[in-house]
Amino acid sequence: MKFDTPATTNPIDQLKVVGKPTDRIDGPLKTTGMAPYAYERHDALENVAYGYVLGSAIAKGSIKATDVSRAKAAPGVLTVVTAQTAGKLGKGDFNTAKLLGGPDIQHYHQAVAVVVAETFEQARAAAALIKVDYERAKGTFDLASAKDGAPPAGKDNPDTAVGDFDKAFADAPVKLDETYLTPDHAHAMMEPHATIAAWKGDKLTVWTANQMVAWSRGDVAKTLGIPKDNVRLVSPYIGGGFGGKLFIRADVILAALGAKAAGRPVKIALQRPLMFNNTTHRPATIQRIRIGATQDGKITAIGHESWSGDLPGGGPETATQQTRLLYAGANRMMKMKLAVLDLPEGNAMRAPGEAPGLMALEVAIDELAEKLGVDPIELRVLNDTQVDPEKPGRPFSQRKLIECLRTGADKFGWAKRSARPGQVRAGRWLVGMGVAAAFRNNLVMKSAARVRLEKTGRIVVETDMTDIGTGSYTIIAQTAAEMMGVPLHQVTVKLGDSSFPVSAGSGGQWGANSSTAGVYAACVKLREAVATKLGLDPAIAEFSDGRVKLGNQSLPLAQAAADAPIVAEDAMEYGDLTKTHQQSTFGGHFVEVGVDAATCEIRIRRMLAVCAAGRILNPKAARSQVIGAMTMGAGAALMEELVVDKRIGFFVNHDLAGYEVPVHADIPHQEVIFLDETDPMSSPMKAKGVGELGICGVGAAVANAIYNATGVRVREYPVTLDKLLKDMPVVA
Repeated sequence: MKFDTPATTNPIDQLKVVGKPTDRIDGPLKTTGMAPYAYERHDALENVAYGYVLGSAIAKGSIKATDVSRAKAAPGVLTVVTAQTAGKLGKGDFNTAKLLGGPDIQHYHQAVAVVVAETFEQARAAAALIKVDYERAKGTFDLASAKDGAPPAGKDNPDTAVGDFDKAFADAPVKLDETYLTPDHAHAMMEPHATIAAWKGDKLTVWTANQMVAWSRGDVAKTLGIPKDNVRLVSPYIGGGFGGKLFIRADVILAALGAKAAGRPVKIALQRPLMFNNTTHRPATIQRIRIGATQDGKITAIGHESWSGDLPGGGPETATQQTRLLYAGANRMMKMKLAVLDLPEGNAMRAPGEAPGLMALEVAIDELAEKLGVDPIELRVLNDTQVDPEKPGRPFSQRKLIECLRTGADKFGWAKRSARPGQVRAGRWLVGMGVAAAFRNNLVMKSAARVRLEKTGRIVVETDMTDIGTGSYTIIAQTAAEMMGVPLHQVTVKLGDSSFPVSAGSGGQWGANSSTAGVYAACVKLREAVATKLGLDPAIAEFSDGRVKLGNQSLPLAQAAADAPIVAEDAMEYGDLTKTHQQSTFGGHFVEVGVDAATCEIRIRRMLAVCAAGRILNPKAARSQVIGAMTMGAGAALMEELVVDKRIGFFVNHDLAGYEVPVHADIPHQEVIFLDETDPMSSPMKAKGVGELGICGVGAAVANAIYNATGVRVREYPVTLDKLLKDMPVVA
């Protein structure tokens, strides 16, 4: 089904099931331990062996020799696989060729061997017996040092320019020119990267924790050099991903290689330290922002330059992309530079680009507002735009940023904020409020589904869409129930299997809108088949209460499948909508903090997010997504930082004891408001993404609140008390 124009007669608009705050239908399975995650398949194959991955002890260099003899002789060991014995690995679409290192080493904890044994403990003990003789080479591990020689980010991320930024900035009566730093971040999801691999002849099945089934199935095949039809990838339940499971990682390939060598199914879960250095992370950035404005606050020049680093052949953290679209300004300049760093691979993490980009941009806007003596919300409102500032002929399909900010200001009590920093006290606490705009592009992807009407009247949906804890099972069931006119409990949803039609997958906050649109398309086709089978006009037949109705006729839905189940399959495609309209999501984040006047301890007191993200398919699940994202944003603002050892090149705090993330005590009252909005340009669901919008801008809102509380501006994240102490005024 091609979606080129807004839907007219749309069964989804009934909103009998869609749009209701619905409990997660997979919740009982998860709370009772019956949801089969990748490492613990309840229908597991018999005779499963255990793999343990050995990571490189150096960050850059080569392996001169590897002695696995003692490991092979250890109790319970079945096989040891290294680059020497694995054979050549192919290059997948997502940098998979180096998932097993040797002889060259690209980064610390790159996998160099996997030991397969009867038990996990035996595999772990044997891995410690492997002797690897390394030759260390000089590496580059410091972004600040590599920044000056960094080239442009490349043709996939070109610089953009509109007007004459240099002249407009030079002529502007009010100028801001500041540099902001964001550190490397870890996904730190609860479930590690984990896989069970089993061969049957030349066919491979992998049960793995993965967000994008079709992408990853193709990469497994390319990496192992086997036909894609010989690979089945299954990922029905995932314990968090945040982008870290968009691609296959070493656990998948090494489980497959280990299973082949051992002649038995093999399960591997990457140990927690390897989660930080072996897999991907959010890269650090250095961002310079220059803004020129008139005395009344109109932006005349806006320039954003960002530096980040990655392994050779990698890509940048696209921290300038929101600045291209968020505020008006006739003269614009955006540049990204990419340094080669010998650190673990940088790649997508929840809201790549916008999350760290807004941590800088929205502080810069706060600073500009202070220079102008203008309220930060009013400055944002003054510079709103309803068209793409780089392509003025392309309007936004929906843009309610101003409404988000106004609604949030009223609800949060923004009028009580002191414009002068450091003026509000609550006992020993200095209290401040901060605001930031939220922005995340709305991406749509082709998505397919297969829908079946059983003889019993039950609807079964099959698609390779995944659920990473976001509620995919539930919103897909809601969509099918709405379209086919049955109660939710009469819908069965099957996800995460490469034998099902290819969906959008979970990433880029495109999953909910795109996957449900694919189910919508398949249900339209099923409705046509059912109505035709019952002798009714498909164009005007009504599906409700488990029946198909037309005029005085009312027939049970199940009657159409009395002889045999009826199956329909279709996909949703989007034509050229992305060319004609800019599709984005918007919001406003409001934060109140307290800062101890003596110690500079920082405490978040309350948070509010107001989101404009199209139709909210399940407000209960969407709220959970947003408060989770707000929590991640608070962590990025106040505590999260992968600390780089710049001498030998690795992330020092590579476990959950040293890498701090927020706990319940760090996050008090959170509130989420969804504007009543539909976007008929986005899809027949009239929805957009929301899971990543919730993190975008949070870090800046926290930093701005800290400044409002103390009068100390910190431009290097995380904002920790040591960065406040040195500049804190003496407060009586």
